[in-house]
Amino acid sequence: MAQIPFLDLRAGYLELQTDIDAAVARVLNSGHYILGPEVSAFEEAYATYCGAAHCLGVGNGLDALCLSLRALGVKAGDEVIVPSHTFVATWLAVSAVGATPVPVEPDPQTYNIDTSRIDDAVTERTRAIIAVHLYGQPADLDPLLAVARRLGVPLIEDAAQSHGATYKNHRIGAHGDVVCWSFYPGKNLGALGDGGAVTTNRADIAERVRTIGNYGSREKYVNEVIGTNSRLDPLQAAILNVKLKHLNQWTEARRRLADRYSNSLQGVIRPHVPDWANPVWHLYVIRHPQRDTLMKKLAEEGITTLIHYPIAPHQQQAYTQQGHAKGAFPLAEQFADELLSLPIGPQMPEADQDRVIETVNRLTDAL
Repeated sequence: MAQIPFLDLRAGYLELQTDIDAAVARVLNSGHYILGPEVSAFEEAYATYCGAAHCLGVGNGLDALCLSLRALGVKAGDEVIVPSHTFVATWLAVSAVGATPVPVEPDPQTYNIDTSRIDDAVTERTRAIIAVHLYGQPADLDPLLAVARRLGVPLIEDAAQSHGATYKNHRIGAHGDVVCWSFYPGKNLGALGDGGAVTTNRADIAERVRTIGNYGSREKYVNEVIGTNSRLDPLQAAILNVKLKHLNQWTEARRRLADRYSNSLQGVIRPHVPDWANPVWHLYVIRHPQRDTLMKKLAEEGITTLIHYPIAPHQQQAYTQQGHAKGAFPLAEQFADELLSLPIGPQMPEADQDRVIETVNRLTDAL
């Protein structure tokens, strides 16, 4: 029985091999191995794609978050509102600048942060809100922006999984004060190594992010602030520029697969999509109370699935000092126990998906 992978990254490379190889050769022959024209070209192209005034390439998605928080002045002693259900990098960025992540439970249908719960998490030390567009589905931005403006704090969007997603017919990329991106290879727009970016309409934030990420310097050997080194590699920028031209096509392929899942799966809780959202289906995530058993049985039949994420951030060993008892964030804990990501990707054959659907339906009928 042939194995069905969760995501076939090599297939994506092979589809664009000629153009990617040419882009890599161009960089190697250019003599520009740090920053340079390839990075500038990608920054311009991706800013345009996102509808943002500025794009700044950085080393990875976590750096994008850390640099944005620093650029916004978040520091030790501050608090930042974060989702209780997310990849831990959202929390790690807050901790990295010395601030404290304050969790807010998700909407039980969309799995994104529940905007109605944010006011309960606000204190006099709240300095920012981070909304995550989880699994490729936009968070509800208008209420989040309203809360942020009322509080006088910035809204940061963690869009690491949502390249090309739209909220009320406008692409994610410039709704909040700053938007943070990852180009990890498995992302919808993925490099062949690490990479990240920040997009924003605020020139002041763009300049600060650029400066902090370049050793705290705008002029060589003149260091205005204590900075770091976080730059998008030109090889990765060149590869991303090739892939960006195909992103819309690949997104439509993901949407077709997601529609087939949603129309055919039985015995599981399928994703809910609000009218105002057009997801890009970085992940297709189902829920089942016997998730671990289902995952094991699917593996026995050659179908690879993944869990995003098996441990809620507040239960991670890294955050035991915050003292969150078991049950403190029950939805995040429940989702960690019940969510399962099915194979999906723009190169996935429909025959493979048919087998996944048939197997899930057969197994859940027996559970």
